[in-house]
Amino acid sequence: MKHLKTVAIAIILFIGTQVSAQTKVAHIDLQALMTSMPEMKVAQDQMKKIQETYDKDYKNMVAEYQTKLQKYEQEAPTAGEALNETRSKEMQDMGTRIQQFQQTAQKELGQKEMDLYKPIMEKAQKAIQKVAKEKGFNYVLDATTGSGLLVADGTDLLADVKKSLGF
Repeated sequence: MKHLKTVAIAIILFIGTQVSAQTKVAHIDLQALMTSMPEMKVAQDQMKKIQETYDKDYKNMVAEYQTKLQKYEQEAPTAGEALNETRSKEMQDMGTRIQQFQQTAQKELGQKEMDLYKPIMEKAQKAIQKVAKEKGFNYVLDATTGSGLLVADGTDLLADVKKSLGF
């Protein structure tokens, strides 16, 4: 009986070794792939234009705030208490609007970035899957710096995926 257990364990270990020997693993630097895609350049240019628009609007709002604040501070000694109180409330409201604009702009920029980059990421993933299937790989690991992959000594699919995408 003990001999039978030993044989069963040996068979399981042998089968496990055979299965793992058949598993093929490759790697790709997904960040390098994404940055080399022509669609990414277009998306980055669009994001830059949108960012510049928000920055311009924000700077205009801050400049207007500072101009009014300076004017109100100069006129404060000669203006009445009621007028100063109204102006103070106006400045607080303006400061709140600037903060809300900044928060909304950041949120909208994040959403726009996701909207622009998602189809590019999906295209890259489909190309990776296609090349991995063609080459017979079971797993493809992301070799982007900081992704957690410590050693990437094996088949790199970057060139093949770029070729599949046509660049």
